[in-house]
Amino acid sequence: MQKLNFQLYNFRFKNSENKVSIFDEIRKKFIILTPEEWVRQHVVQFLLEEKKYPKSLINVEKVLKVNGLRKRYDVVVFNPDGSIFILIECKAPEIKIAQATFDQIARYNMTMKAQFLMVTNGLNHYFCQMDFENEKYQFLPELPMYEIQ
Repeated sequence: MQKLNFQLYNFRFKNSENKVSIFDEIRKKFIILTPEEWVRQHVVQFLLEEKKYPKSLINVEKVLKVNGLRKRYDVVVFNPDGSIFILIECKAPEIKIAQATFDQIARYNMTMKAQFLMVTNGLNHYFCQMDFENEKYQFLPELPMYEIQ
């Protein structure tokens, strides 16, 4: 798999029927290793190891309804009260991050109401803080570290 713009993390791999799988610490199972999954697993480790978010507050690949349509988010970090703190959209490294990607996460966030957004293809990372009052977002250099509330 391609080297990404994250620190090096230790991953567990398994090979079966000529398919490589990677262990997802959040879902507690092996997932077929696709380029997007490679990015998603780096994001999970980034949240756990760099930003110190507890595993119990992270959720991966769940269904949500947006305008009556079933969509899947990549990663969310919850606040202890169950509200969503960070919504993360992962793309494969060969996918360029464009306005359409931000439009997608903004649509998801109309339902989810996360305070922070992250969009990444593993090579380029974008971080935003929501301003719901003015219906816009502000780019940030980094996501906040976990703080016990």
